[in-house]
Amino acid sequence: MSWGTELWDQFDNLEKHTQWGIDILEKYIKFVKERTEIELSYAKQLRNLSKKYQPKKNSKEEEEYRYTACKAFLSTLNEMNDYAGQHEVISENMTSQITVELTRYVQDLKQERKSHFHEGRKAQQHIETCWKQLESSKRRFERDCKEADRAQQYFEKMDADINVTKADVEKARQQAQTRHQMAEDSKADYSLILQKFNQEQREYYYTHIPTIFQKIQEMEERRIVRVGESMKTYAEVDRQVIPIIGKCLDEIVKAAKSIDQKNDSQLVIEAYKSGFEPPGDIEFEDYTQPMKRTVSDNSLSNSRGEGKPELKFGGKSKGKLWPFIKKNKSPKQQKEPLSHRFNEFMTSKPKIHCFRSLKRGLSLKLGAAPEDFSNLPPEQRRKKLQQKVDELNKDIQKEMDQRDAITKMKDVYLKNPQMGDPASLDHKLTEVSQNIEKLRLEAQKFEAWLAEVEGRLPARSDQARRQSGMYDTQSPATVNNCAQDRESPDGSYTEEQSQESEVKVLATDFDDEFDDEEPLPAIGTCKALYTFEGQNEGTISVVEGETLYVIEEDKGDGWTRIRRSEDEEGYVPTSYVEVYLDKNAKGAKTYI
Repeated sequence: MSWGTELWDQFDNLEKHTQWGIDILEKYIKFVKERTEIELSYAKQLRNLSKKYQPKKNSKEEEEYRYTACKAFLSTLNEMNDYAGQHEVISENMTSQITVELTRYVQDLKQERKSHFHEGRKAQQHIETCWKQLESSKRRFERDCKEADRAQQYFEKMDADINVTKADVEKARQQAQTRHQMAEDSKADYSLILQKFNQEQREYYYTHIPTIFQKIQEMEERRIVRVGESMKTYAEVDRQVIPIIGKCLDEIVKAAKSIDQKNDSQLVIEAYKSGFEPPGDIEFEDYTQPMKRTVSDNSLSNSRGEGKPELKFGGKSKGKLWPFIKKNKSPKQQKEPLSHRFNEFMTSKPKIHCFRSLKRGLSLKLGAAPEDFSNLPPEQRRKKLQQKVDELNKDIQKEMDQRDAITKMKDVYLKNPQMGDPASLDHKLTEVSQNIEKLRLEAQKFEAWLAEVEGRLPARSDQARRQSGMYDTQSPATVNNCAQDRESPDGSYTEEQSQESEVKVLATDFDDEFDDEEPLPAIGTCKALYTFEGQNEGTISVVEGETLYVIEEDKGDGWTRIRRSEDEEGYVPTSYVEVYLDKNAKGAKTYI
């Protein structure tokens, strides 16, 4: 089976067919190229999807990923990221092994095809030229034969005419002989050209054209084989990543099997356990007795007849209903008209102080948390204090490492003065030592609070409580005259039941008033000098150069209260911001 023998007369059709083959190859290249673009787009979308659901750093969402179900989901996101990478590998391999190679091959194929058909067209033009020469010699031979025949007839006519002179007959005879000779020459030339043409035609149809067509056939068959090999490569590129994709899927299944519901339940207990004991039974209060009723130790309210406040701080409070009840809004049986009790309450200065303490406790709940985390339940407070102690110990270790490095460098400078001045490191060494001392004092403070919570140390005094922001500054007489406060798990305060029951009568009104408290107005603006990651409760993260609103100045504790939006406010270190108060202040204050 050969195109040269079977398709000797289909030069034009073969030219069209080979061009169609190149078009098919280019179409396949375009198909693979679009597939690579789809793979890249798919991989990009998978990566974006994985990134979208990744937990944000230093956020509450990141804390949630300590649960095994969330860890499994995070593992799934990471595996999907690797899964996307395999699709990128498919795109890269298809581009390099198929698209680039076939594009180069198409260029070579076009050049080869052009060369073959140029050679065939040249042979075709040569045989056409030979054919034209043959036709020309044939027409000349035919014309000369006709001229010789007419010349012969004219001679015979002149020779038969008796009126024609002998000279005219001779002239006609010579003319006929000349024409006969020309016809003979044309005949010989035509015969020679015919033989040459026949030879050229045999070579054209049996040698040149079969050779050219055979090359074109081989070229086309190589193209077909190349397409088949490219299709195999197309499949193999996909097949190569299947094991890795399978591993990604296996890891997702493994992550799913690692989910431990019991462990997650235990984490919930650790996250939300308050440390309080359930309240005791409420004893029956007999109102039929004329005598003053007695209140048991484990009831919700304690008698204030003794005039001694019972402050329980961080320990277990028996009989408290804080997890369920914040305020007892049921007044006792009134012996006097309510209006009289209300007037007495409004004119009683110590009682007003007590509600100020109550309001302050609620403001602690709504605003920044106290430094010792006393607004939290015992168990949660212990965890926060332990976390703070660990962080401070890490900071101390870093500073100590830095001090050791500076000390070593100073020793090197002392031994080799040409390397540097040892005195230039004294300032830095002093600064690091001061930082270590500050951090140690801070760590001791938190360790003391932690020891108190864990029961290793006695409870702090009232003065220490007031310093930590738990109570308003007031004299002991005022505290004694005020209704006894009892601390709740969220840092707010409620009043114990006592004979002064008018305080309880208006608890609902005050509660509503505090719940609807308007946010503090801005007193100026500030610019963040450094980036601060607010990881603790009550703080807020800022970025260097960010402008925010100031709603409370530094009260001497090194913290400034700022606001970004209605839902975002908190404390930042005063040294991290540059504060600009509005026109009500004397001028801008800069804390550096």
